Amino acid sequence: MQQNLFDLSGKVAIITGSGRGLGKVMAVGLADFGVKVIVGDRNFEEAKQTAQTIKDAGGVASATFVDISESDSCNDLIQFAVNEFGQVNILVNNAGIDIIKPAEAILESEWDEILNVNLKGHFHCSQFAAIQMMKQNTGGAIINISSIASVVGIPGLVAYSAAKGGINQLTRVMAVEWASKNIRVNAIAPGYFENIMLGANVEHEKLEKQKQIITFTPMARRGKPEELIGPLVFLASDASSYITGAILFVDGGYTAA
Repeated sequence: MQQNLFDLSGKVAIITGSGRGLGKVMAVGLADFGVKVIVGDRNFEEAKQTAQTIKDAGGVASATFVDISESDSCNDLIQFAVNEFGQVNILVNNAGIDIIKPAEAILESEWDEILNVNLKGHFHCSQFAAIQMMKQNTGGAIINISSIASVVGIPGLVAYSAAKGGINQLTRVMAVEWASKNIRVNAIAPGYFENIMLGANVEHEKLEKQKQIITFTPMARRGKPEELIGPLVFLASDASSYITGAILFVDGGYTAA
């Protein structure tokens, strides 16, 4: 049994926002562990490219369009997975956007856009995935991608931070509610990684921002995208069978300093 703790062979996982960036790395990483992957993204062409990368490496994947800010699209995503592979065992809520502005300059439309994707979208995907897992009576694992911004004040990230703080509490409440259904809900909170999400490129490319990251990260570097695969596999597999409602910080010690 100990040898099979991390075995994910034949499981079906949905990863939102996996057409590029960290989402793509996580999708490919899960596929390497034998997972059948649903690649969901607003950019369908990028989603198809990720799925093809997985297939070219001998894995199993299928791509679909999803806009998680729309609840119907979230429901369609879950149904697509069921139609393709018959079930849903793992959901990774990764899709996210960012707008870096001072709090006094954020527009209502920008606030709504960030919260609709980074918080509401995570909830609706989780809700529909959990309903499907309950129908299957198989249990499952839901993994939300949070951020160090959920617990640390970072200038310019007021809406993003509010959403990620909400993700942490959403994770805890869903974990408590669905524990009896054998559905585990946890979160990974990354620090600063080499991959930079859309909407943050200009700010992160500034030399002073890089110096700040190195100074305040005890490991004195950004994370490598592939360093998210281990924590993801851990939370998706039986290796974490008695863990739910946890927020796992993968940040080089940033929040410990």
